[in-house]
Order: sequence, then structure tokens, then C-alpha cells
Amino acid sequence: MRILVVFLLTSLASAQQMKSRIGDGFDSIQAARLKADLTFLSSDALEGRRSLERGSEVAIQWIASQFAKAGLKPLVGDSYLQPVPIIEFTADRALTTLTIHHGAQSETYRAPDATANFANEVAVSGPVVFAGYGISAPELGYDDYAGIDATGKIVLIFNHEPQENDENSIFNGKGNTRYTNATYKALNAQRHGAIGILAMPDPNNHTPGAGRGGRGQLAQSRPRIPSEALVEGGVAIPTFTVSAALAAGLFAAAGKKTGEIQSVIDAKPSPMSFALPGTTVDLHPVVAERRRANSYNVAGLIEGSDPALKAETIVFSGHFDHDGVGPLGILHGADDNGSGTVGVVELARAFALNPIKPKRSLLFIVFAAEERGLLGAYHYVAHPLRPLATTRAEINFDMIGRNEAADPRVQTEISPDTSNELGLIGTHYSPDYRAVVERSNEMVGLKLNYKWDRDSANNVLFRSDQYPFLQHDIPAVWWFTGFHPDYHQISDTVEKINFEKMVKILKLAYTSGFEFADSPAVPKLVGKAIAKP
Repeated sequence: MRILVVFLLTSLASAQQMKSRIGDGFDSIQAARLKADLTFLSSDALEGRRSLERGSEVAIQWIASQFAKAGLKPLVGDSYLQPVPIIEFTADRALTTLTIHHGAQSETYRAPDATANFANEVAVSGPVVFAGYGISAPELGYDDYAGIDATGKIVLIFNHEPQENDENSIFNGKGNTRYTNATYKALNAQRHGAIGILAMPDPNNHTPGAGRGGRGQLAQSRPRIPSEALVEGGVAIPTFTVSAALAAGLFAAAGKKTGEIQSVIDAKPSPMSFALPGTTVDLHPVVAERRRANSYNVAGLIEGSDPALKAETIVFSGHFDHDGVGPLGILHGADDNGSGTVGVVELARAFALNPIKPKRSLLFIVFAAEERGLLGAYHYVAHPLRPLATTRAEINFDMIGRNEAADPRVQTEISPDTSNELGLIGTHYSPDYRAVVERSNEMVGLKLNYKWDRDSANNVLFRSDQYPFLQHDIPAVWWFTGFHPDYHQISDTVEKINFEKMVKILKLAYTSGFEFADSPAVPKLVGKAIAKP
């Protein structure tokens, strides 16, 4: 009994000591201020905050003004704005072509057999190599580029990843890993010297031409918006999506069958990459409309209090853009992602107000053009304002304002009551991170949900701004309260936000962020995703 009493007293003393260090900032987080801020950001006046349009520019200036009022340090000279050079464009499907040459014979393909969405009109020609799933995962002992030279070549790759229907797969069982995403595969091909990509359906697991789960279905509800791409720091080579029949013809010319090759790869898993003899391909993406403009990431810093540890960084992030005005009216984006934007701003105020600053520095950043492909976040990791090597953790807010509810566009099981529930996406890559949040949650009392780490139907892991950080081996987690029928609809409005729940989420992030920034130990990233319930 005495041991138990001592333990309880020690725990109580520790909690009281923690509260004395963080209490002023913790208690300052207010539902009324969140509501006032979000009412403005999601109002008709901001016209849905579409990237490169007037409403998003107003949001940028508002965030910068709030960082200045809180006393954050600017990081781009005396400015809080990091320029993000963007190309906005519309692909010309009719004129975009792919030509295959076998010796003296050639055949040209257009949509729907060969499609591309590339910002630059280029003419690319080269021999073809098959590079499996296009994945290099040394920590898993798997590399599709081992044994082949992709320099100056066009790589043909399967979608998805090996063994994706195997619970015991080294690739996170049936859940997605950070290697499944098309942008990762394009950047990986670039790193191996490729000049173009042919992406084909994996033949054994999916109907040719079908996408996986809700992403395509969700996209159908959006207004028609031109595509955007980074001027530099992103994907610089064209990817053509090719039909199963076209891909099968390429394999046949090499005396192979797509399904048989996939089965051999998945059985071990082990790469089966090879050159396609006597085959060259010409890629010619054509653009109908194109313009270049700047958007901006908005960033401010609170310097750490420790002379040595202040060189290290904890990141709090979100994105401010949404989808503008559609055929039915303004897409207000109160939850997506007005909620995350005002959350980052409120936390900046809370940490600035707290008289005791944590030992590591805190970066507060709201990214541009997430809805156009995580462009602001990809630009940041290519041009970091703080070294990525000493960035220890990221807390990313995207849709933290609602209670999850059934949406026919999304495939998932939902708890009977989600009014106190928060989803964390990506903690299977950092059990240390998860442990800190769970320990901090003892002060807050949210129900934490990890179901999205086992998801493969909705591609959730890749769909917010934590993903580019994860690709750089930084423990980065998306804080998310789930989908609902108002997602990407004009009905995503401020009166539906659960502000009391938002307060709890932000207090949990504040407490967790303080521990990340103050603790002698930092969360580590594990190479192999560890599936936990």
C-alpha cells in the first residue's frame, strides 16, 4: 500500500509540476476565439480560399497578422511569407500523346489509353525499363531499382505496393505505407535518373482502370479547377497513366505477362525488374492553358529556451486553402481546413503567452495549395526554413472541427459516438510519438482512434501535409476528426463545428508539443510501420 501511495503522490507532483510550466498557455485556449476566427475564415467574403485567388490571399495576410500580434519571429527576412512558385495549368487530353516504337513499327496512343497531367509541354523519348512497383525501401530490404539502370530511361511501374492484401506483409499488412503514393514514386524515379514514367494498374488485385477507394469518388464532388504544380522542388518528369491493355502489349514484346510478374514479386516479395529490349517510347504532354504565380506558406517561430536545443524544431502545421466557388456556390471549408488553420494560430498565441518557453524551438506554419497536391508542404521540405535534420516532430491539423459521420464516398467503420474522438494518422511509424500523445491525453480525456493507420481503401496517409515530412524520416502525424457528408461541399460551414472538442484537441496538441520540445528524448521514426490496434 505504501508503494502505491508513493507512486500516486509522485505522479500527482509530476502532473502539478507540468501544469505549473504550461498552465497559462493551456488555459488560454478558448472556444469563443476559435469561433470568431473560423467565422471569418469560412465566410462568404473569402470565397472558399481557392489557391491563387483573392480569398486565399486574404487568408494569407490574416494568418501573418495573427503571428505578428502573437510576437512570433519571422523567418523569411522580416516577413512571415515563404513564396511558393506555382504553375496553374489545364492538360490538353486530345493532343497529349504516347508513341511506342518496336523496331521499325510504331503506334500512337491518346486518352483514355494514355493520359498525363503535367505542367510543362515537353517531348521525352527513351528506352523502357520495368521497375516493379517503383519502390526503394532499404529498411524493408526491398528495392525495385536494384540491378537496373534507369538513367535516361522511361520506367514502367505497377500501382500500389507488393503484398497489399497480405496481413503479414512487410509493407504494413493491408494498410498503406509511405511508399504507395504516386508522387513518392515519381520523385523516386527522378532520383534514379528516369526521364518519364508509365504507371499501369497492378493486374492481379484491381479492375483495370479502377482507382482505390474513396479518393476518386470524393474528387467527383469538387468543382472543376485547373491543376497546379510546383515550379521546382516537386515532380519534374512526366507520368503517363496507361491502360492495362497497353501495358500488357509492352510486356508481351518482352515475352512476359503482367500477372505472372506481379505474382512472382508478391510471393517473396522480391523485385523482378528488367529492360524491355527493342522498345522506345515518346511522351508528349500538351497543355491547353498555363500561368505562373506565387502563393505563400505562412510561418513564424518561437525560439526555444535552451541554448543548445533551440536549434531543434517541433512543427505545428495546417493548410489554409480550399476549393473556392463551385456550381452550387461557395465551398466554405470551415472544417477543411479552416479548423486546422485557426488551430495553428491559437496554439501560436498559447505558446507565446506562456511565460515559460520549451527548450526546443516551435515552428508554426500554414501551408499553401494542399488541395492541389500538398504543394506548399512539398515546397517547404525542398526549401526548409529550419533544417529537416533537426526537425524532431510534426503535429499537422487537417479537419479537426467535426464529429465523424457516415459518408457514402468513404469506406470505413465509424464509432457509435464520435463527439469526443480524435484520429491520429501515422503513429504506426513512431510509437514514441504515440506514447507522448497518450500520456498527454491523461490531462485531456479524448478518445484516440488509430484506425486510419490500417486503411488502404481511402489512401488517407498521403492526403495531408504531414506526408512530405514523413518522406524525410520525420515523425509526422495528421490529427483528424474524420470525414462527414459535408466534406468538400458548400455545406461545410462554421455552425456545424464542435468548438468544445476543438479546444480539447488543441490542449492535447499544446501539451504533447510541449513534451516533444522539452523532453531529453525525441520521438524516433521506425522504418517498418508497426501495426497496433
